[in-house]
Amino acid sequence: MFAPTHTDSTELFTRWLPFPAEGSFLEMGCGAGVTAVTAALEGCARVTAADINPEAVRNTHLNATRHGVADRVEAVRSDLFDALDPGARFDVVFWNSNVVHAPADFAYTRDLEYAVFDRDYAAHRRYIRDGLARLSGAGRLFLGFNSLGDTARLDAAVAEAGARITEHTALTRRAGDVPVAFRLMEITR
Repeated sequence: MFAPTHTDSTELFTRWLPFPAEGSFLEMGCGAGVTAVTAALEGCARVTAADINPEAVRNTHLNATRHGVADRVEAVRSDLFDALDPGARFDVVFWNSNVVHAPADFAYTRDLEYAVFDRDYAAHRRYIRDGLARLSGAGRLFLGFNSLGDTARLDAAVAEAGARITEHTALTRRAGDVPVAFRLMEITR
C-alpha cells in the first residue's frame, strides 16, 4: 500500500479539495484513507473510498473507525469504478493518480505498482471517461497530478473524452532531491 508519508501529495490534495458539506465524495485509490476520512470529518454526508489493494481498503476502514466516521465512510475494493453501484453519483470525485507512464510491455508484479505506474495512461482515460459519468448534476471531477507525469498523455486522454482540464491549485515541493510540482486538476465537459 502507498503510504501518505512517501510524498507531500496526500497532504496537499486533501487540503486543496473542496469537500461538499452534506454532499457525497468518492476517492479513487484511497490508500490509508486520509482524504476519505478527512472528507467525512469536513462534513460530507456520504464518502466512498475505493482501492484495488485489499490492504488499502482495510486500512481505510480502520482509520474511519478510529476517527469516528465509519458510519459515513464506505471502503470498497475496486479497480477504479468497476465494483461501484452503476447508479451511484457523487458531488466530488477525486483520484491522486498514478502519474508515471509505463510502456505497453510493463507487467505489474505488486499491488503497490498500481499506485505509481499507469501503462499507456489507460487508467487515466478510464478515470476521466467514467468519472465524468459518475457526477451528480453539479458534481466536480478532480485529479491529483504532478510534474513526474506525462502531461501530453493526460491532455490527450482529456481530449479523447471531449473534456477540458484546468489547474485548480499547484505547489512545488521537494521529493527527496527532486523538486516536484503537485497539481490539483479539475476536469469538466
